[in-house]
Amino acid sequence: MSESPKLLQPFDPGAVPSDTEPCPFCSICASYPQFPPDNPPPPSSPSLDPFKLSPPAFLVLSTPSLVAFLDILPLSRGHLLLCPRAHRPKLTDVTPQEAADLGAYLRVLSAAVVRATGVPDWNVVQNNGAAAAQVVNHVHYHLIPRPEIRASGRFRESFTMFGRGVREELDDDEAAVLAERLRNSVTEVLEEEGRRGRL
Repeated sequence: MSESPKLLQPFDPGAVPSDTEPCPFCSICASYPQFPPDNPPPPSSPSLDPFKLSPPAFLVLSTPSLVAFLDILPLSRGHLLLCPRAHRPKLTDVTPQEAADLGAYLRVLSAAVVRATGVPDWNVVQNNGAAAAQVVNHVHYHLIPRPEIRASGRFRESFTMFGRGVREELDDDEAAVLAERLRNSVTEVLEEEGRRGRL
């Protein structure tokens, strides 16, 4: 008999972060065990089951101190979130070790996003507080691939940031494939950097 998923509050990108509501990122961190970034479990592993929670969480990275997963309302394909496992409301609240881990994996995940999506340009965005467009009161970074839209003649389209822009719900089937591709890309990046002695 399968366990029913833990229900998270519906996501409202215009909401002010709450100090009283359960933190959705803490729920994700508590629901998924760590795994070696250079040897992730297979997609069929129960430890990666995105439907442990509702809405589902598509994990890309799960270390002792950090978790990265696909944004449920992405600005573009491959939009990732990276956060510490411990609940830290703002960047100034993280420990020096968490800050070091976040910095190291921002670089690795950036390379993995480029590899997995084929998009060579991306943004890294980190908001602190409601006035700065932080919606979830748990420090996190957005890694957002930025496909070139001007070259295709789509001049009226634009990407915006800081909580605004066209966002569509993540498709579960596409997300499962993309999360696997991103996990594999993280492994490849780490292996290549290990061979070059960069780690």
